[in-house]
Amino acid sequence: MIEQIYISWQDFHQHAKQLAQKLKTIREFNKIIAISRGGLIPAGIIAYELDIRNTQAINISSYDGEEQRKAENVVIKADIDDVDEKTLIIDDLSDTGKTFQLVRQLFPQAYLASVYAKPTGTKYVDMHAVAAPDKWLVFPWDI
Repeated sequence: MIEQIYISWQDFHQHAKQLAQKLKTIREFNKIIAISRGGLIPAGIIAYELDIRNTQAINISSYDGEEQRKAENVVIKADIDDVDEKTLIIDDLSDTGKTFQLVRQLFPQAYLASVYAKPTGTKYVDMHAVAAPDKWLVFPWDI
């Protein structure tokens, strides 16, 4: 079994706020799209921190439990409108980068960010708050 790292609610919240502070230095965003499900919580925190009320979600699932899904089963629903360079797309983690590669194809003008990024996933986001080791991250909502 792969080694696991448990992330507390307090640490996650602090890391999401760190990401928001870094994002403030980039540009002003007017919309946040959360990658559901893992991106819903950080998108909410960041929406408050950046005072953005225009939020949407895209339903993508790269994993089924601990197993990666096949590419054709990844996008569940994508009913998103008016994406431009002021659109911020958020997820909890950029692991292999496959989700963000897909999102970049769908929304090439958007700014992509994750709270955590593993070594392979780092290059697929424009910004992340915490560099994570190549271990299984257990988020507080997974416990």
